[in-house]
Amino acid sequence: MAQSTVAVVVGGLIAMSLGSAVQAQTATATLAPTAGNTAAGSVTFTQNGDKVTVNAKLTGLAPGGHGFHIHEKGDCSAPDAMSAGGHFNPGGKPHGAPDTADRHAGDMPMLQADASGNATLTTDLAGLGIGTGPADIVGKAVVVHKDPDDYKTQPTGNSGARVACGVINKS
Repeated sequence: MAQSTVAVVVGGLIAMSLGSAVQAQTATATLAPTAGNTAAGSVTFTQNGDKVTVNAKLTGLAPGGHGFHIHEKGDCSAPDAMSAGGHFNPGGKPHGAPDTADRHAGDMPMLQADASGNATLTTDLAGLGIGTGPADIVGKAVVVHKDPDDYKTQPTGNSGARVACGVINKS
């Protein structure tokens, strides 16, 4: 009886340590306004199997649609955030809607700001990774643009100036 109790306790400890080893990877970005803008907020990314769940919450936007992308460089130091480079595109694909296979890895759904300038978004995106693989987003930047994304104009979607930027860091 004592041996079976020890086996159960040891087995339970092993299962608990294995369970904690497969916790979802997360990363976050705190977005700050670019020069002359007021948009700010946070974006959390959580790995869920082959998809990444994106949770964004922003304030200080003009009402309406805003392009929302992951950019190739984790550098928001320029007053206009141009230091973040272009859209994150490790596959060399054209700019497109996030629900299509033929798109930049960094193309995300548009943010829709309400009359008070607040926007929230929760979505699942395929083709991204947190801390691993060619589409690893850690160390990249999240950028919010002034205008809506048309998902057609190459290579940017005609989204206009950058109004907020934040670097993605592993949580």
